[in-house]
Amino acid sequence: MAFEIGIMTFGEITKDPVTGVLPSPRQRVRETIEQARVADEVGLDVFGVGEHHRSDFVGSAPTILLAAAAEHTENIRLTSSVTVLGSEDPVRVWEQFATIDLLSAGRAEIIAGRGSYTESFPLFGYDLKDYADLFRENLDLLLKIRDRNPLTWQGRFRAPLADADIAPRADGDTIPVWVGVGGSPASAVSTGRLGLPMALALLLGPIASHLQTVELYREAAEQAGHDVGALPVSINAHGFVGRTSQHARDVMYPYFARGMMDNNHQRGEGFLLPRSAFDAQSSPQAGLLVGSPQEMIDKLLAYHELYGLNRALIQMGFGGMPQQEHLAAIERLGTEVAPVVRREVAAREKSAA
Repeated sequence: MAFEIGIMTFGEITKDPVTGVLPSPRQRVRETIEQARVADEVGLDVFGVGEHHRSDFVGSAPTILLAAAAEHTENIRLTSSVTVLGSEDPVRVWEQFATIDLLSAGRAEIIAGRGSYTESFPLFGYDLKDYADLFRENLDLLLKIRDRNPLTWQGRFRAPLADADIAPRADGDTIPVWVGVGGSPASAVSTGRLGLPMALALLLGPIASHLQTVELYREAAEQAGHDVGALPVSINAHGFVGRTSQHARDVMYPYFARGMMDNNHQRGEGFLLPRSAFDAQSSPQAGLLVGSPQEMIDKLLAYHELYGLNRALIQMGFGGMPQQEHLAAIERLGTEVAPVVRREVAAREKSAA
C-alpha cells in the first residue's frame, strides 16, 4: 500500500505574534485555496480542511472550501480532516461530498470524527449528553447511504427514510470514509470492528503514544473478519519543514505557541507552551513533525516503522504563520521529503514481502 503524505488546516484566524496583524476571514479563505493549489503542484497526496464553528476559524463549511480547492487542483485527494458527524445530517454530508467527488473526478473522501471541540452541538440544537450516540447512529447512516440507493432506514435522532433517493452518487464506485480517533481505546475498537480506515490525531506527546490504540484497532478488525493488511492508518500531527532544523523551530515556535494559547480557549484556559517544551516535542522521540527535510524524512519513517502507517497528514502553519513561510514549507514537503519517504517505504515493503 502506497504511503501518502499531505497537509491539513482548520483555517484558524490568529493574530500574528510578530507583526500583531490579525488576518481577515477573506484573506484566510483565499490562502487556504492557495495552499491546496501549491500542495497539488508539488505532488502531495492529500489536502484536508477541518471543521470548527467559531469566529477564530474559517472552517465552518469545509465542503465549500474543498469544492473551491477542487477547481484549483488536478490530482490531490480532498478530505475533511474532520467532519463532526455527531452534529451533521448524514444525508447532507453525503450529498456535499458526492458533489465534491464529481467536481474533482473522484478525489473526495471523508474523515468522520466525534469532535474534540463541541460548539457545533448546541449551535445546531443537539444535546451533548447524546454526543457518543449521535456519532454512532450518524456513522451507521452515512455508511448505509454510501452502500445503497434508494435507502430505507430508521434511527433515534432523525426522521426515518423510506425508499429515499439520495443523490448525487459518487463519481466512481465509492467515497472513502475514515474515522478520526484521538486515542480512545473504545473508538479504535469500534472503528476496527467496522473495518474502516483510522486517522489518529497526535497533538503533543511521545511518538509512540498511540501504539496500544493501533494494536486494539487491528485486533478488533481481525476478530471481525476484516483484512487488516488492507486497512489504512494515518497520523495527523502538527509540523513544519524548514530549510534547516534551527530555521524550522525558530519559524514554527512563535506561531504554534500563539495558536495553542488563542485557539484552545473553549477547552479551558489557553495552553502556554514554553520554548523548551516545544523543542522537547520536536525531538526524535516526540510527536511533532518539525525540522529540516532530512529530519522530517527520519521522523516519518520512524512513524511508519512504529505503526505501519499508510498516511501522514501534517497541519502546518498553525497559529497564523505568514503565507510565504507556509507555502515554502509545503514545497519542501512535496519536493524534498515526500519522494524520499515514499521510496524508502516502498523498499521496506518490498523487502518484507
